[in-house]
Amino acid sequence: MAFGLIIIGDEILSGRRVDQHFAKVVQLLGERGLLLSWAEYLGDDPERITATLRRTLASGDVVFSCGGIGATPDDRTRQCAAAALGVPLVLHPQAKQLIQERITDMAREAGKTAELDAPENLQRLKMGEFPEGAQLIPNPYNKIPGFSIQGPKMGAHYFVPGFPVMAWPMIEWALDTYYTSLFHKAAHVEYALLAFGAMESALTPLMEEIETRYPSVKVFSLPSVATAESRAFIELGVKGEPEQAASAFSFLQAELDRMNVEYRQT
Repeated sequence: MAFGLIIIGDEILSGRRVDQHFAKVVQLLGERGLLLSWAEYLGDDPERITATLRRTLASGDVVFSCGGIGATPDDRTRQCAAAALGVPLVLHPQAKQLIQERITDMAREAGKTAELDAPENLQRLKMGEFPEGAQLIPNPYNKIPGFSIQGPKMGAHYFVPGFPVMAWPMIEWALDTYYTSLFHKAAHVEYALLAFGAMESALTPLMEEIETRYPSVKVFSLPSVATAESRAFIELGVKGEPEQAASAFSFLQAELDRMNVEYRQT
């Protein structure tokens, strides 16, 4: 089962806000022995969001989507999720209750009585309009829930706010509620070294040979240019199933020794 991430918002693409979700989701998955397979950034374009969700819902992947589930005109994710599934938006009864509880709590904190039928409070209820059949994701920060939907191949999408203080515990809740059976199921290790004075093109045949010899291993190569403080180097490594990765890394070192390539293990 693959895990994916969608980050939605014009403010990310324009640079007004800096994305924090990618690194955090990688961390949350890694702590549970899971890996992020892909990530996409989208603006607030409803056609593009709908097309993306239609595609990812058909993939069977588990997807976390951050942003765009509020009730202002630039929040389009709820509507696009419904369109991608071909179902209507409906006010979820439990979401309505939770939103009204939040409205009441806010009024109480301000020393006032909540007017649930006030126009601004009726507008807030739109945050509880989700695709028909959606399930709620609890929000420990302010009670306003997110939602999840199932794709046709039984993957699931989890929609959370763009605010990290809300999104991250909601993603953790989804992982710990639905996917504990996958935690630390596939052992995975990574070994790397810094190779100096070698061209990436000269090392490519070696990398290809390693992946042929060790089919449970992937090779990675990350070149770095020289600076005033350091020489140019290539971060070269292997990752994958522990036993094969260890053998592949030993083979890599032996071949670099044979090729007289200077290296330092990281």
